[in-house]
Amino acid sequence: MERARQTARILVEALPYIRRYAGRTIVVKYGGNAMVDEALKSSFAEDITLLKYVGIRPVVVHGGGPQIGRVLERMGIPSTFVDGLRITDDDTMDVVEMVLGGSVNKEIVSLLNNAGGRAVGLSGKDGRFIEARKLALERPARSGRAPEIIDPGRVGEVVSVDPTVVATLEDGGYIPVVAPVGVDADGHALNINADTVAGRVAAALGADRLLLLTDVEGVKDEDGAVLSRLSPKEAEGLIERGVARGGMVPKLRCCLDAISNGVGSATILDGRVEHAVLLELFTDRGVGTVIEGGEV
Repeated sequence: MERARQTARILVEALPYIRRYAGRTIVVKYGGNAMVDEALKSSFAEDITLLKYVGIRPVVVHGGGPQIGRVLERMGIPSTFVDGLRITDDDTMDVVEMVLGGSVNKEIVSLLNNAGGRAVGLSGKDGRFIEARKLALERPARSGRAPEIIDPGRVGEVVSVDPTVVATLEDGGYIPVVAPVGVDADGHALNINADTVAGRVAAALGADRLLLLTDVEGVKDEDGAVLSRLSPKEAEGLIERGVARGGMVPKLRCCLDAISNGVGSATILDGRVEHAVLLELFTDRGVGTVIEGGEV
C-alpha cells in the first residue's frame, strides 16, 4: 500500500507540469552515453513515449559521432578532426548518411516503437526541410600571420528549417526522429552538428523547451559547482570569462541561439541519469542546467 501511495504522490507532483506542457512541442537532442547504455536507451524511449501519451509533442534529434567513427575504422577510412569538426570528404559523407540516416536513426525509431510510441525517422533531406550551406572554417590570425582558411569538406551550417514535414508528423500522432543531415542548394547532403540542428528545429517549431542530453552534470561555476539555472546574460558571462570551456561553449551557444529565436528555455541535461527527461520536465529538481528566456 505504501508503494501505491508513493506512486500516487509522484503522479500528483507531475500533474501541474503535464498540464503546463500539454500540446506543446519539446525538442530533445539525444546523444552521449544515453545512446549506448542499454538501461539508459530503454529509459529514454519510455520517457519520450510517455510524453506523447500525456499530450506533449516530443521531437527527437540525434547525434552519432562515435558510431560513424567505428564504421569508418572498419572500412579503413581515416578520421580527421580540426577544432572538433570531422573533416568530411565524399567517402566519409557516404558513411555519415548511412550511419545517421540508416542504422542509428532506425534503431531509435525501433526503441520508441517497442516502448509503445509511433516514431518515424527522417533527415533534413526529406522534403528539404533543413536547408544548409557549406561551413566556412577560419582560424584567427597568429603571430602576424593571415587567418587560416580550412576546408572541412561536406560539413554544413543551417540556413533555414521548414517545419512543415515535422509538424505534419506531430499532428498525425507520430514522434519525429531527425538525423542531422542537411541539403544544400544543389541537393548535396551536408553533415551538421546535432546540437545546432536541435536548436534550429526547436526555433522553427516554436518549441517550449529544448533539452540537450550530455555526459556531464550541467554547467559549472568557477568552483566546479553545478548551476541549476542561468539567464542568457549569465551564460554569456561564463563563456566570456572562460569558465565554460571546450565542448560546453558550443552547447551554450546553441541554447542562447534557440532562446533568442523564441524557444522558451533550454536545458543542458545529464543524460547519464535514468529517466532524465521525465525528471527534468515533471519534477522541481531537474538534472541539469536550465537557461531561461530573457535579454542576453
